[in-house]
Amino acid sequence: MTPIISLQNISIFQEGNPVLENISFDIKEGDFIYLIGKTGSGKSSLLRTIYADLPIQKGEGIVTGYNLKRLTPSSIPYLRRKIGIIFQDFKLFNDRSVDKNLEFVLKATDWKNKIDIKNRINEVLTLVGLETKGNRYPFQLSGGEQQRVAIARALLNNPAIIIADEPTGNLDPETSESIIRLLKSLSENKKITVIIATHDYPLITKYKGKIWQCQYGKLTQT
Repeated sequence: MTPIISLQNISIFQEGNPVLENISFDIKEGDFIYLIGKTGSGKSSLLRTIYADLPIQKGEGIVTGYNLKRLTPSSIPYLRRKIGIIFQDFKLFNDRSVDKNLEFVLKATDWKNKIDIKNRINEVLTLVGLETKGNRYPFQLSGGEQQRVAIARALLNNPAIIIADEPTGNLDPETSESIIRLLKSLSENKKITVIIATHDYPLITKYKGKIWQCQYGKLTQT
């Protein structure tokens, strides 16, 4: 099986300083991976490299068939349509409803047909258990519900990969567990590759996945 992500002999730099050096790995469709390590160890930099927010200066990288070294600025949005990105702070528009938040993303990615847009919004909200919340505004939702909206947004364009950077960092333990359980189900049932940067070690032990650690400029698989 061709890897969905393949990075070979990659070194990642921030402001000219190496944060990870000479790392190589392949990730397959449906893999569920926890990325752990201290703050500043390179977790977020690695994720940003995968979705082409940090350019590759050394090594080779292929993500969903796109060569990261040869990406043109105009092709980056097409790569990112295949990657759903979830952040710790949700990044929702508080001045528009859940439906309108999701509609904004679809229209920005060239969806035109109003019926198709409505149907896709209903589909992803159902997937995350928020089918009755489309008319609510983000500030009317709990933190866990807002994160589920963020996951729904990440699913809109049927991504092959979901990248979640500290998705439970602002949530209570019970809500955090529900979010990881949802991501795990997407990996198992939809064959979406999921990479989660996290410090939430109790959840790592409860919902099994591969564990990769950033430490001392290296990436190790435990």
